[in-house]
Amino acid sequence: MEYLHRTSFDVDLPREQVFPFFADATNLERITPPELRFRILTPAPVTIRAGALIDYRLSLHGIPMTWRTLISQWEPPEFFVDEQLRGPYAQWIHTHRFFDLPNGGTRIDDEVRYRLPFGILGRLVHPLIRRQIGAIFRFRETMVMAELTR
Repeated sequence: MEYLHRTSFDVDLPREQVFPFFADATNLERITPPELRFRILTPAPVTIRAGALIDYRLSLHGIPMTWRTLISQWEPPEFFVDEQLRGPYAQWIHTHRFFDLPNGGTRIDDEVRYRLPFGILGRLVHPLIRRQIGAIFRFRETMVMAELTR
């Protein structure tokens, strides 16, 4: 079963200033909750572009794991898509979109289409996973706002 998570928030900065923050892979560590112990394994500098592969290490519920992401679409400064090739989900496709606002700011939209592994067991734990994903994106929004407006 495929699930969908969407978030959206506005930043009072133009897209030309917002998009580069997301184009810098090192910022992922700063906007990920510390309890996930997220670390980029791909040697720096990481050039994000279509076809780029990025490897991470993280910990979910105390279980260490690796995650490999493919940047499957890259259209700066409008959007990009990262897809999990290896990691905890049966599928994880994250679309990041950036829109100009009339006041000169930027709307940041995130859409994640995901499937859980383990069949019926995955469906049973989905409420817990859904809450965790929501918490991660709330933390991310707070940190993005703090980083971009400091």
